[in-house]
Amino acid sequence: MPLPARPPMPSVVGARQDPDDADSLAKYWTFYRAVAAAQLTRWLPRRPALILDVSGPRARCAQQAAAAGHRVVEVVDAHGPADHDDLTGDHHRVIAEAHTLGFLADGSVDAVIAENRMLSRHLVTESTVGEIARVLAPGGRLLLSVDSLMLGMAILAEQNHWAQLSDVPSAEVVLVPWPDGTITRCFWADQLRELLTDAGLEVEWIRPRTVLSPSAVDHVVSVNPDALAQLVQTELTAPLGDESVGIHLVASARRISA
Repeated sequence: MPLPARPPMPSVVGARQDPDDADSLAKYWTFYRAVAAAQLTRWLPRRPALILDVSGPRARCAQQAAAAGHRVVEVVDAHGPADHDDLTGDHHRVIAEAHTLGFLADGSVDAVIAENRMLSRHLVTESTVGEIARVLAPGGRLLLSVDSLMLGMAILAEQNHWAQLSDVPSAEVVLVPWPDGTITRCFWADQLRELLTDAGLEVEWIRPRTVLSPSAVDHVVSVNPDALAQLVQTELTAPLGDESVGIHLVASARRISA
């Protein structure tokens, strides 16, 4: 299936919608969630491990990790949406703040999942990453996703914030307001790599969540509904060299052994 080397990024309007409500992008978000689940499956430890999930309930990473045979502690915000799923014996929820993991001892978990743009929503990202690094055991790994600076620049342009847009290339921290009043912190790959390195983590890889545009996914799946699995495989095997493509970046890092 021939695909363009650099497809257009997903629409900003669609990106800021709740995937469950974005009817016009339903096929794309189905594809997006399948890619995220496949990336997590590839990343999860091969042996049973103790995993901390700070992604929030919408990501459903904790359920996937527990189903794969891991012990999972899921951090739940007391003010977040309720989730009444039945928990397995190895899946536990703790009401806490993800940026203050004081209920966990140093080096006490084997892996941490910070998906669903969690680190972009916690604006003092350095503090949150520092806490994650603290609770990781030496050699423990972190999987995370953040909003990309490509997305941030597109949002600013859409809102006609030209003055702020011109400052982005020289800014050390880029905070972008959504139309709904929330704020997101956006990253270039190099900024994300520096953030993780400063916290004592060794970056294994950084890549876009997806490189395929909603229009490309919609066209292919409309023509052949069975092509979804092939599209997901295309994402999983895409070269890691072009980290700036896409609305979200995904990264894996390992705590440097003591």
